Amino acid sequence: MSSISTLRFMAVAGAAALVLTGCEGSGLFRDRSDLVSTPTTCTTKRFDIYFGEGQAQLTDPAWRAIRMTADQLRDCDIRKVQIVGLASATGSSAANQGLSERRAVAVTEALEAEGWPLPAFEIAVEGDTGAVTADGTAEPLRRRTEVIVDAAPRR
Repeated sequence: MSSISTLRFMAVAGAAALVLTGCEGSGLFRDRSDLVSTPTTCTTKRFDIYFGEGQAQLTDPAWRAIRMTADQLRDCDIRKVQIVGLASATGSSAANQGLSERRAVAVTEALEAEGWPLPAFEIAVEGDTGAVTADGTAEPLRRRTEVIVDAAPRR
């Protein structure tokens, strides 16, 4: 850089520094910490608990998912917990309905054991309803229980 360019650069940088220093005192750049809030984990959460074919026992990954969610929401007000038991299309409709119910009960009992309030639970079962797609394919991902938790910060 030539000496004239260097002088111009220094002059522009110095002027910018003066302007920015003046802005700080003028209120243009104010403390914004009052605008920043800590994110809360106490919000609506949805998670699925998967089961083996024809099974209603909670697997190790299912227990981990339940404990992790319970830990995340430990300091929250649990307003409502919707649990929907589902089953795949294998087996009879009556057997799948019963299996869906046992799955929903297993998840409910696990969440209750983690300290969640039982009156907040709404349990539904769908059995194998909807377990076959329009093209006749059985849907294996139906071997689960859906959980939707309405949580809010405690007041």
